Amino acid sequence: MGKKDLLNFTGLSREDMFAIFDLAAELKQKLKAGIAHPLLARRCLAMIFEKPSLRTRVTFEAGMVQLGGHAVFLGPNEVQLGVRETPADCARSLSRWVDIISVRTFFQETLDEMARYATVPVINALSDESHPCQVLADCLTLIEHRGKLDGLKVTFLGDGNNVAHSWIEAAEKLPISFALACPKGYEPSRDLTDRARKNGARILITQSVEEAISGADVVYTDVWASMGQEREAVERAMVFRDYQVNERLVGMAKKDAMVMHCLPAHRGQEITHEVIESAQSIVFDQAENRLHVQKAIMVWLLQS
Repeated sequence: MGKKDLLNFTGLSREDMFAIFDLAAELKQKLKAGIAHPLLARRCLAMIFEKPSLRTRVTFEAGMVQLGGHAVFLGPNEVQLGVRETPADCARSLSRWVDIISVRTFFQETLDEMARYATVPVINALSDESHPCQVLADCLTLIEHRGKLDGLKVTFLGDGNNVAHSWIEAAEKLPISFALACPKGYEPSRDLTDRARKNGARILITQSVEEAISGADVVYTDVWASMGQEREAVERAMVFRDYQVNERLVGMAKKDAMVMHCLPAHRGQEITHEVIESAQSIVFDQAENRLHVQKAIMVWLLQS
């Protein structure tokens, strides 16, 4: 049996995803109870980061330590993928030294090449195309708050970005529906959306906030200008201003709707301070669960 990677949700079944949720919940419970769980003792994780990070870096690094292993951080200056050496050469070298690799990069092609040549598992720690670790952590958070995912409507307001792409992929596998409201020209990948719908996903893409948010169990947003789009920030602030998650918009969703944001948040732009600090916000529960889900992902890839 060959090695497994987590590059997106294409290769994951619904059973795989729930296996990760169950394992994450178990590891979280053990950590809270002070029960040691060195499932990856003497294992080593290489973390390649072409983009800066708070949550992704700390949760992978701390998670590997809690699992009894070790993590090596490799920033842009150490590796310089595509400049000092190719992703393929980097992957083949790292495979001789470490047990697993996580990559936070701009281009999906970089990640795909790393996975193709690595002989150890490769994890997508974020690319411009998708962010599977984030959405798995989000789903675990929803399970904790609602007991199940069945029938939940997740509404995303803003850019059809990498997080939105992973939600669309998740809707293929999980018993949820997904709605995205965004300005014209900022829609998610049509190929990805069409494929998900063809595979049975219940997906709505619209310019209307009212249409998307009606009946929503979850109101989700992300920054309007992602890393690498800083020059577009002023323009995007104007284009997206009607998609801000504020008290008025949250009031259009179900009364008990939960508010989610993958962080970092630009308070006063895509979400207001009042909403992110409200009783409906589960933003920091999401952030906490990045740790537990990523531990589960590493164990699942190395031990299953």
